[in-house]
Amino acid sequence: MQLALALPGRAHKDSKYRRLQRLFHDVSIDFSMVALFIAKRIPYEKYRLTLDRTNWKYGNKHINIMFLGIVHEGTAIPILWVTLGEKKKRGNSNTSERIMLINKFIEIFGAESIDYLVADREFIGCEWLKYLVEKNIKFRIRIRHNLKISCTRGGTSPARNFFRNLAVSEAINLGKRKILGQMLFVSGARLINGEYLIIITGDPASCEEVFEDYKKRWEIETLFKALKTQGFDFESTHLTEPEKIDKLIAFLAIAFLWAHLEGEWLNEQKQIKVKTHKRKAISLFRYGLDYLREIFLNISEKNSELQIALTLIQPRSPHNEINLTY
Repeated sequence: MQLALALPGRAHKDSKYRRLQRLFHDVSIDFSMVALFIAKRIPYEKYRLTLDRTNWKYGNKHINIMFLGIVHEGTAIPILWVTLGEKKKRGNSNTSERIMLINKFIEIFGAESIDYLVADREFIGCEWLKYLVEKNIKFRIRIRHNLKISCTRGGTSPARNFFRNLAVSEAINLGKRKILGQMLFVSGARLINGEYLIIITGDPASCEEVFEDYKKRWEIETLFKALKTQGFDFESTHLTEPEKIDKLIAFLAIAFLWAHLEGEWLNEQKQIKVKTHKRKAISLFRYGLDYLREIFLNISEKNSELQIALTLIQPRSPHNEINLTY
């Protein structure tokens, strides 16, 4: 309803609200073209991908969405997603859903475009790891400390046992070990809080490289904050049907991209202040979003600023346009 109030024209707010309802009911979206549109705005030779879920509850309905994002400038830009449906409640995604997302990305961009995939402890499993290895996709996935891995002299042992003698912040690479049916490289460290950070990879990267790459996983958390409480307030949507939620995310993904690109451009003109804890006072996304809001709330006075802002999001060729058909 808040969006309906912002629509131009003299129509009653209820009429505007029905227009928005028809949008989500009647319009079909080519999500592959949305992905291409987004990727063309943040071109990389190879993409660093991060996979994660976010969820909330509306009434007695569980909204559960898995995102595949492109790591970019301290955040993750959503590129593909799947609404997991009520049956998942707050539970994990399954292997087929993960594979579907990666296959879709490969279909659009090619397997050679993937630098590596980062994921947390939820994204583990025999078939999933087998798929990544067979597709020759590099990955950095954290495993639980009690997951069994092979010992050099035979048998298996919980992963934590191989790292329990490490000092805080010390890290080692065990080399190749058998994990869930696959021969994978294992790197581990002991954190300040006493927990173990244990990462598996399919390639023989150094500990430093593995942990530096894995840090990129946290960038998708900044995306979730932007979509929810610190930006678009996504959790307030009354939509519960997966098809309609997927459409809404498509619009939000483009809006998020635009706001972030605007923030990057503004930061080049006037840098965001850095606080004493060495973090920016506001995120690039928030910087850009606030500026776009100011433009649209004063559209008659800020037409020139709008034209500049539009150049950051305009597609570069007809092949990148979003396909919306009634």
